[in-house]
Amino acid sequence: MSGVRVLVGTRKGAFVLTSDERRERWDVQGPEFGGWEIYHLKGSPADPDRLYASQDTGWFGQLIQRSDDGGRTWEPMGNEFRYEGVSRNHQWYDGTPHPWEFARVWHLEPSSTDPDTVYAGVEDAALFRSVDGAKTWQELPALRDHDSAPSWQPGAGGMCLHTIVVDPNNPERIFVAISAAGVFRTDDAGKTWRPVNRGLQSEGIPDSEAEVGHCVHRIAMHRSRPEVMFMQKHWDVMRSDDAGESWREISGNLPSDFGFPIEVHAHEPETIYVVPIKSDSEHFPPDGKLRVYRSRTGGNEWEALTKGLPQKDCYVNVLRDAMSIDSLDSCGVYFGTTGGQVYASADAGDTWAPIVRDLPAVMSVEVQTLP
Repeated sequence: MSGVRVLVGTRKGAFVLTSDERRERWDVQGPEFGGWEIYHLKGSPADPDRLYASQDTGWFGQLIQRSDDGGRTWEPMGNEFRYEGVSRNHQWYDGTPHPWEFARVWHLEPSSTDPDTVYAGVEDAALFRSVDGAKTWQELPALRDHDSAPSWQPGAGGMCLHTIVVDPNNPERIFVAISAAGVFRTDDAGKTWRPVNRGLQSEGIPDSEAEVGHCVHRIAMHRSRPEVMFMQKHWDVMRSDDAGESWREISGNLPSDFGFPIEVHAHEPETIYVVPIKSDSEHFPPDGKLRVYRSRTGGNEWEALTKGLPQKDCYVNVLRDAMSIDSLDSCGVYFGTTGGQVYASADAGDTWAPIVRDLPAVMSVEVQTLP
C-alpha cells in the first residue's frame, strides 16, 4: 500500500510524519536536530530513502545533513560553500556597496533522476550544486556574474535564493527566484543566466517595471506543462504561459494578493493554491481567518477553503516553503504555520485536519509519495 511522508522543518528541529494512503492516522518522528533551525528538509524524487536537511544555529553556523533511510538516521555532509569568480559587491538596503557573504542555505532541490545530485540556494543569493550526495559543493558562478548582480538588494528576510525549479523535461533549464532581485532562468545548466521578469511591477523601486529588482516570494509549475508557471510575489499573484518570458496578474477576487507559498495540484495543472495574508507589515490572515484559496481556472477566480481551519482569532503565517502537494489519486495538500500546526487535506483542499499541533514555528513542509 502506498503512503506519504511529510517532512517538516521548524525553528527548533525537524519532524517526519508518515501515513498510509488514507492519510487519517499519522506517525510522528522527531524532533531531529532539536534546537537547530531547519530551513529546509526535502527528499530525493529518485530515491525515497534519501533526504537532505539544511540546519543552522547562531552558535554553530550552517550544516547540511543527509539520511539514506527515510530519516531514521542522519549523517553530516559537506559544509563548504565558497563563492567563486565574482568580486563585485551587491547593494545593501541603503544602496551602499556590500560584499557577498555566505549566511545560510535556504532551499535544497534534489535532482529528479539522480539521488546524488542536489542544488542549494543560499544567502547571499547564489546557486550551488553537489554531485556526490552533498559531500562537496560547487557554485554555479555565472548567476552572480550576471550584469545586474551589483544592483541586487536584500528583501526583509535577507538576499536569499529561496526557490529552485528544474524543468522535468529539460534538466538544463532551471529557474531560480531571489529576494529581492526576481526570477532568473538558465537553458544551459547554469553556464549563462538571464532575468525573466517582464510584466512584473513593484512599487518602491526606482523603475516599477524594471527587469530586475522585484521581490518574488515563490514560483511553481506542473511537471506536465513546464512552460506554464505561477508566482506569489510581494503583492500580486502572477502567471506565465511562456516559461517566464512574460507575466500577467491573476490575483482576481483574492481578499489580499500578498502571501508567500503557491502550489499546483498534482493532477490538474490549472488548479493552484495560495494562502493570503493581510499585508507586508501584518503577516497574518485577513480578518483572523485561516483560509487557503484555490483556483481551478489557472487564476483570477478563487474560492476560499475553510472547512476544518480556524475561522476566528487566528494570527499565524505560512512561509514560502511551508506548503506542499502529494501525488496520490486523491491529491493531498499540506501546509504548516508559524504557530506550529501542520494541516493536511486528503481531498484537494475541500476539508482540512491538523496532523500535529504545538510544534515550533514551521519553516518548511515537503511531501514524498511513497511506493
